[in-house]
Amino acid sequence: MNSKDLIILTKLKNGDPTAYKELFDLYYMPLSIYALKYCDSFQLSEDIVQDLFVKLWDEKIYMKFEGAISPYLFKSVKNNTLQVVKKKTKYHFEEIEDQINRLMEVENVDMTSIDEKKKKLLKEVEALPEKSKEVFKAIVLENLKYKEVAKQFGISVNTVKTHYSRALKKLRSSLDAIIMLLLV
Repeated sequence: MNSKDLIILTKLKNGDPTAYKELFDLYYMPLSIYALKYCDSFQLSEDIVQDLFVKLWDEKIYMKFEGAISPYLFKSVKNNTLQVVKKKTKYHFEEIEDQINRLMEVENVDMTSIDEKKKKLLKEVEALPEKSKEVFKAIVLENLKYKEVAKQFGISVNTVKTHYSRALKKLRSSLDAIIMLLLV
């Protein structure tokens, strides 16, 4: 069981105002990237994740949990994304279901496998167009916010989002490694 989850969950239940921000900061980006497995829009994936966090807070869903909250978050994002995509299109994404389900079991991850995926990911990152590569590294590896990246490179926040979205689309086959990289 993820100890970060348990600590944050305990803080939430005890009314600690910083706990919700900790939960958001820990899972926002991994969940947004995870949603990309099911849709082609990073903006849509961010909207779905934001809606989930609003619901989590408004309905105090976290009060019902005794164990890790991450499986609930990932499953909710998956289901919510599929519902939105289903409404917009008639395509189904069953061919990636097994890979996603393996990712859901975060506690049972083989560290050797993570290292191999990380090496593959870093190799693929190096093959990205220069600006997309710089933006991706700043957001994922340096954990900078869009606004900070925009300031660092002297570009707009929308341009940052565009480069980041393009990088993620090119790295689609390695999204599970990106999520693990963000969570580890």
